[in-house]
Amino acid sequence: MRLNIDFESERFVPEKDSQACGLFGVMNIEGKRFGGEMAIKAIVNMKARGNGLGGGYAVYGLYPDYKDYYAMHVMFQNRNLDAKAKVDEFLAKNFEIVFDEEIPNNPEADVTDPPLVWRYFVAPKKREDEGLSDDDYVVAKVMHINTSIDDAYVFSSGKDMGVFKGVGFPEDVADFFLLDELYKGYIWVVHSRFPTNTPGWWGGAHPFNILDWTVVHNGEISSYGTNKRYLEMYGYYCTLFTDTEVMAYAVDLLMRKQKLPIEVVSKIFAAPMWDLIEHMDEKKKKLYSTLRMVYAPLLVNGPFTVIVAHHGEMFGITDRIRLRPITAGAKDDFVFLSSEESAIRAVSPKLDLVWTPRGGEPVVVRLKKKDHLLSIRESI
Repeated sequence: MRLNIDFESERFVPEKDSQACGLFGVMNIEGKRFGGEMAIKAIVNMKARGNGLGGGYAVYGLYPDYKDYYAMHVMFQNRNLDAKAKVDEFLAKNFEIVFDEEIPNNPEADVTDPPLVWRYFVAPKKREDEGLSDDDYVVAKVMHINTSIDDAYVFSSGKDMGVFKGVGFPEDVADFFLLDELYKGYIWVVHSRFPTNTPGWWGGAHPFNILDWTVVHNGEISSYGTNKRYLEMYGYYCTLFTDTEVMAYAVDLLMRKQKLPIEVVSKIFAAPMWDLIEHMDEKKKKLYSTLRMVYAPLLVNGPFTVIVAHHGEMFGITDRIRLRPITAGAKDDFVFLSSEESAIRAVSPKLDLVWTPRGGEPVVVRLKKKDHLLSIRESI
């Protein structure tokens, strides 16, 4: 078949399969802090993956002056001052507030209907009879605010890190929060949203966060209802009206509370099929059969790619048949995860290494240890 195209008289633009939503993460494995220029430039390179209905960033190593305090970022829809007064009262009752302020922003930025966005640096004020760790205490209070105080949402609650997100293209969200002017970190994760069946609003933009765990996601989680009901048994409540929220809470439950490594967690989210398990050796067969039975409600159905970050570690994982893309690359002390190689090349044209991860197998990036032996690896 021959195409007759008159390039002189017609504008010919090849079609691009964008597969929705753009993801990008960059980590300096020496722990050196750097500005947001790379993350912003990379996500702009994938602008076709978003539609201006959501963009956001997670930054680690962000608040060195307050690194021992939980940084709560709270949005108040419709700039609801009654909601803010209730949050102020609740936080003062349950935490020592060492500093709080409106998050600096640019009112001229091209974002849609920005809420009032405030940050509080807090330390738990626990009673002896509560018997909770500091982290569990914070999770419980975040869930209380998000379920009980109308128009108030805690969208970031970790130490020495923060999430900044909203309705707009990612570069406009960065402009609103002055990210390239005010902040540095050793991990930057960014998302460009193309919502399909969930609303485009400030709380529904990515990343999703609990404590220092953040998740950005491309795809659709068709198991959302089952995942959500399972997590509710452990005190996690989804209030931000999008399927990705379950991933952040599931990672916190499995990796922080139950102390499972990502190599095991990946086999829960993207579990091998039963017919494959039947042909494994006895040791693997027993392990994967147990995981599938015990954690069946946390199996993630549907096409997905996620990048997950927390202090000292970043990893990416796709569904087993790779219905959503991810590429990994490295240059010197920087490691990149992205929906497209082009975005990595836009910020680091000459890479030392670039590869396509296997479906269902996590690419794990960690800070260098003292012996410098562990930095990047792919699970087998």
